[in-house]
Amino acid sequence: MNPGSARRIALSAVAIALLSALFFTCTYVLNRAAATAGGHWAWTATLRYLITLPIMVLVMPWQGGMKPVWRAIRAHPGPWLLWSGIGFVLFYVLLSYAAASGPSWLVAGTFQLTVIAGMLCAPFLYRDARARIPLPALAAGIVVICGVLLMQVGYGGGRLDRDAWIALFAVAVSAFAYPLGNRGLLLHLERVGVELNATQRVFGMTLASQPLWWAIAAVAFATTGSPPAGQVLLAAGVALGAGVIATVLFFQATGMVRNDPTALAAAEAMQAAEILFATLIGVLWLGEAWPQGRALWGAAIVIAGIVAFSIVASRAAAGDRHATQELRGDRGA
Repeated sequence: MNPGSARRIALSAVAIALLSALFFTCTYVLNRAAATAGGHWAWTATLRYLITLPIMVLVMPWQGGMKPVWRAIRAHPGPWLLWSGIGFVLFYVLLSYAAASGPSWLVAGTFQLTVIAGMLCAPFLYRDARARIPLPALAAGIVVICGVLLMQVGYGGGRLDRDAWIALFAVAVSAFAYPLGNRGLLLHLERVGVELNATQRVFGMTLASQPLWWAIAAVAFATTGSPPAGQVLLAAGVALGAGVIATVLFFQATGMVRNDPTALAAAEAMQAAEILFATLIGVLWLGEAWPQGRALWGAAIVIAGIVAFSIVASRAAAGDRHATQELRGDRGA
């Protein structure tokens, strides 16, 4: 490939990744809109995945089909139930709960801990070279954590009250649950020798998590009654925007430049734009306040840390099929 073509592909991948970050932002902004309108967090969480399933059923004929996924689940239902319960149910229940605690930019910024969470989970999952935590990536991760804490303290006016600490804990656990569930499922599929593409894995985890979602829906109905129509529409927007469109765009972008570490780093780093999009949309649509002072500096540090981590991680993953697959698997559901 000539340099001009490679440059055009890299720029296209970055543009697609930036667009995917815009659609991923739907999660934070629309969940916050549902919370401020009085919608219960349990319905916010449940509706997304109840609505995502039929949407993905329509998509699957063009993404490898449902039969391989159904065979894989029937052969080993336990790991699918476990990892979807962690990676989808625990992840999104906690993220939805936290949406009622503060502005969308704060939740979006805190959730960026997910870019280092998969790396920190690695020693507990793997028994080979993948269990090693590279020191440069760990250093970039510490920068992200410092930025998140600064954002939280800055938003709290210099201190965090009880609700703020609960929300911070909820988002932090959510940020770890998501890559842990995705990596755990990837490891299971590797061990049993089953090859599924990203869309098939997302569909399978969505399908396997349905019993838990229906149980949560039953509790939500008994507690608060039926969800209002507005909350259903907002959840549908999250399901379509973040669960389907953003996922496809993100994997398309990273797939285009998977063998170019610099371009892959740039595409991965575009997720930092979620904080910017969440801030802008939250201010213009929901009337949220701009981050100021320490919170603003914290957001800038988070962005810098994500960019640094993306560069380190993508260089380590270049040429390593497993590492690249896991790096790409930490986003996009």
